[in-house]
Amino acid sequence: MLTLKNISAGYGGAPVIRNINLKIENNVSIVGPNGCGKTTLLKVMANILPSKGEIALNEKPFAKLKRKEISAQIALLSQQPMIYFSYSVFDTVMLGRYIHIKDSFFGAPTNKDKEIVLKSLEAVELLPEKDKSITELSGGQLQRVFLARVLAQEPRIILLDEPTNHLDLRCQVDIINHLKKWAKEGGRYIVGVLHDINLAMELSDQLIVMKNGELQANDSASKILSSGLLNETYDMNVAEYMRKTLKRWENGSWK
Repeated sequence: MLTLKNISAGYGGAPVIRNINLKIENNVSIVGPNGCGKTTLLKVMANILPSKGEIALNEKPFAKLKRKEISAQIALLSQQPMIYFSYSVFDTVMLGRYIHIKDSFFGAPTNKDKEIVLKSLEAVELLPEKDKSITELSGGQLQRVFLARVLAQEPRIILLDEPTNHLDLRCQVDIINHLKKWAKEGGRYIVGVLHDINLAMELSDQLIVMKNGELQANDSASKILSSGLLNETYDMNVAEYMRKTLKRWENGSWK
């Protein structure tokens, strides 16, 4: 369980998010317009951005936990990062084991580490590509490599920051399905920032809605959709837009 109490954070002394209070213990999607503080909130949850207030993991405040204790439980999967080295797929995923390897006696991957890497690659259907250079992969394959790296870390919580951005529709759905399958295994869960509201609801039945750095709602998708809150949040009729799009598909009319 991840608990946030009166969290405020920002950059250069300017607040981006203010007075956020949340208790997260299931899959949840965070939605809201650009610049509302979604990514900033994820960075606070990942312990990579200082904040005011208190954040706790399983009722233990971050302030009383070592950084590696937090990293062992929480992993961040962001938009596709830059590639600086032409590592193999296998070696790239092995980087997810770093926190475990550095504490081992010899400081080298064990057979268990290698097995976990292979299992993670199998989970995202990339085992046949394990010896390829990551520079040879498509964008969708590369993002699945980074997902496998996160899985190899063996966290309890995965934070997603637009992980499907720039991916085609099939890759987007595949990434979400891989993550949902992972979360079903043994008390794991996902906190996802997704611009696509349909994908957000595919990931989770619970939505956190943000606007102007503040929490607008934290409730089931059905309640939020029926309340009209998204219309206020995005300054447009979201439901009408969705219905219009669906009608086009049903009627085969694209005007």
